[in-house]
Amino acid sequence: MNNDKKALISGGLPISEVEPAKVQCCPECSSTRLMRDYECAEIACMACGFVITAKIADRGPEWRAFDNEQRAKRTRVGAPLTYTIHDKGLSTMIDWRDRDVYGKSLPPGQKAQMYRLRKWHRRIRVSDATERNLAFALSEINKIANNLNLPKNVLETASVIYRKAVKERIIRGRSIQGVTAAAIYLACRQCKLARTLEEMAQASAMKKKEVGRSYRFLITKLNTHVAPVKASQYIAKFSNHLTLQGKTEEIAYKILTTAKELKLTSGRGPTGMAAATCYIASTLTGEKRTQREVAEIAQVTEVTIRNRYKELVERLMFQMIL
Repeated sequence: MNNDKKALISGGLPISEVEPAKVQCCPECSSTRLMRDYECAEIACMACGFVITAKIADRGPEWRAFDNEQRAKRTRVGAPLTYTIHDKGLSTMIDWRDRDVYGKSLPPGQKAQMYRLRKWHRRIRVSDATERNLAFALSEINKIANNLNLPKNVLETASVIYRKAVKERIIRGRSIQGVTAAAIYLACRQCKLARTLEEMAQASAMKKKEVGRSYRFLITKLNTHVAPVKASQYIAKFSNHLTLQGKTEEIAYKILTTAKELKLTSGRGPTGMAAATCYIASTLTGEKRTQREVAEIAQVTEVTIRNRYKELVERLMFQMIL
């Protein structure tokens, strides 16, 4: 009786008319252990064997793929949505190859027509002043992100921040380059990626003062809270620039964690503390770097590294072999 597909469930509907998304438990034994059998197109209870739903629809593709290459070739959907393009990547493009659906070359008359269609299609993609501003600004964000080798999540976050600023109509009267650089810096702070205003100004060919002014303007107008930069966010960056091994970087993290527990980082600059811990870790592991090398990477003075170094060695009782 439990396996009878013509039985009615407690709602009074035949089992073939029950929506699979609304099935939460078995109507016979109230068990939540349900099994979806896609070969038989059924949803059955694992406790009593009652078939709850039959003839469920397979919402997946009709093709199969056994590796990424096959999946890329057989899929027929477009690119995913992205905020880095002014139309979010939803627009279509007329292919530059003058061939028809069968791969045959077009006659000369149709080639000239396709050329004109491509030209006007490219022109009408950006219709008004807001879209022109957004298209130019997002291209600038991509350029700055490529110069700084930023990950995709930072690029997407910066694009969303600039779109919010455009929506609030606070861009008027300010340079697009300055606001885009400030949006990328704000995105780096939100994604906990250590980047400085000097790097943003250098990558965007803007003055540091202008980038900082635009950043404070975005913080105020968008009512965004940004957490202070932690010293741990700089260790990975400094280790990469100093070509230190993973073991050295791990020791630097441990030193910084211990110093934080002893409240040695209170009132100290995060870059100076991170540079000092990297210097101590490199000395302990034998990958010694000079204080001048670390200071140039961290953009702090050698005196700062020396003072933080003395404090950490004295309080943490390291035995340094110089």
